[in-house]
Amino acid sequence: MAFLAYYLHWSQDELMNMDHRERRRWCSEISAINKKLSGDENKRIEFK
Repeated sequence: MAFLAYYLHWSQDELMNMDHRERRRWCSEISAINKKLSGDENKRIEFK
Protein backbone atom coordinates (compact mmCIF):
# COMPACT_ATOMS: atom_id res chain seq x y z
CA MET A 1 0.00 0.00 0.00
CA ALA A 2 2.89 2.35 0.67
CA PHE A 3 4.06 1.77 -2.91
CA LEU A 4 0.70 2.95 -4.26
CA ALA A 5 0.44 5.83 -1.82
CA TYR A 6 3.91 7.01 -2.82
CA TYR A 7 3.38 6.89 -6.57
CA LEU A 8 -0.30 7.80 -6.82
CA HIS A 9 -0.73 9.94 -3.69
CA TRP A 10 -3.84 8.03 -2.70
CA SER A 11 -5.05 8.10 0.87
CA GLN A 12 -5.17 5.09 3.15
CA ASP A 13 -8.96 5.14 2.95
CA GLU A 14 -8.89 5.01 -0.86
CA LEU A 15 -6.43 2.14 -0.81
CA MET A 16 -8.31 0.21 1.86
CA ASN A 17 -11.52 0.45 -0.17
CA MET A 18 -9.88 -1.53 -2.99
CA ASP A 19 -9.64 -5.28 -2.86
CA HIS A 20 -6.24 -6.93 -2.80
CA ARG A 21 -6.41 -7.97 -6.45
CA GLU A 22 -7.04 -4.40 -7.56
CA ARG A 23 -4.12 -3.06 -5.49
CA ARG A 24 -1.83 -5.72 -7.01
CA ARG A 25 -2.96 -4.73 -10.50
CA TRP A 26 -2.09 -1.09 -9.82
CA CYS A 27 1.33 -2.13 -8.48
CA SER A 28 1.98 -4.08 -11.67
CA GLU A 29 0.92 -1.11 -13.80
CA ILE A 30 3.18 1.30 -11.93
CA SER A 31 6.10 -1.12 -12.12
CA ALA A 32 5.67 -1.50 -15.88
CA ILE A 33 5.65 2.28 -16.32
CA ASN A 34 8.78 2.63 -14.15
CA LYS A 35 10.61 -0.03 -16.15
CA LYS A 36 9.72 1.65 -19.42
CA LEU A 37 10.78 5.10 -18.19
CA SER A 38 14.06 3.83 -16.73
CA GLY A 39 14.98 2.18 -20.02
CA ASP A 40 15.71 -1.10 -18.29
CA GLU A 41 13.08 -3.59 -19.36
CA ASN A 42 14.99 -6.39 -17.58
CA LYS A 43 14.31 -5.01 -14.09
CA ARG A 44 11.74 -7.10 -12.32
CA ILE A 45 9.82 -6.35 -9.16
CA GLU A 46 7.55 -9.11 -7.95
CA PHE A 47 4.64 -8.59 -5.62
CA LYS A 48 3.50 -11.62 -3.68
